[in-house]
Amino acid sequence: MKYLTFLVFLFTLSNLYSQDFELYEKELFVFENDTLNYRILKPLNYNPSQKYPVHLVLHGSGERGNDNSSQLTHGGVLFLKKENREKYNSWVLFPQCSTNDRWANSTSDSWDAKFEDTITKPNKSLQLVIRLMDQFIEKKQVDKQRIYVSGLSMGGMGTFEILYRRPNMFAAATPICGNGSTAFASLYAKKVSIWVFHGSDDNVVSPKHSLNMVSAIIEAGGSPKLTLYENVGHNSWDYAFDDKNYLKWIYSKAK
Repeated sequence: MKYLTFLVFLFTLSNLYSQDFELYEKELFVFENDTLNYRILKPLNYNPSQKYPVHLVLHGSGERGNDNSSQLTHGGVLFLKKENREKYNSWVLFPQCSTNDRWANSTSDSWDAKFEDTITKPNKSLQLVIRLMDQFIEKKQVDKQRIYVSGLSMGGMGTFEILYRRPNMFAAATPICGNGSTAFASLYAKKVSIWVFHGSDDNVVSPKHSLNMVSAIIEAGGSPKLTLYENVGHNSWDYAFDDKNYLKWIYSKAK
């Protein structure tokens, strides 16, 4: 009976949040012949005469597609919580990577990913995100000193990449169970506050990649924060999002 009650609770909770997800407005960003699906959460009690921070969130490989919904699977609930909307009131953008693409210019999204060591043209999906952000942050309702980016797994890789492609855009970044090119860490190491997360038992994206990125950032003069979760696999984002200091740390940063 207790198990049935628990299932009913989970179903009710899931239904509640699926309805709340409608607060993320569905949008399309079109550039030339390419289209980017994204969802946007407006600031609570939005006032067009005020300026608000912007938080960009890059999803993992499992949420790719064109439904303009799956990208909210991990992290979507976090920004809907009443206390978070009140304390960390901001624009929140969740773009969706197309099915046959990836955020980072890498050979894969997992353990054996290899990255470019010279700056080349970004993949189509990330290029669209960059163009969207370039335009969006020019809105008069945006606090350009408080632009943030977070990403998990494939999105963690995308986070490291968008940092070197737009090193002057972001005040803080939180790559979770990601990977990246150490060759470009010097472009953003001293400009962006960075908190890296990884599970020590991750068998999808090795934690050594986060360690390598942190080392490269330190060598380039940066001062990153690192959290390794003991006995945690690939889902380290669950632990990061549950950390009471996660959003507090991010929103304390400004350029």
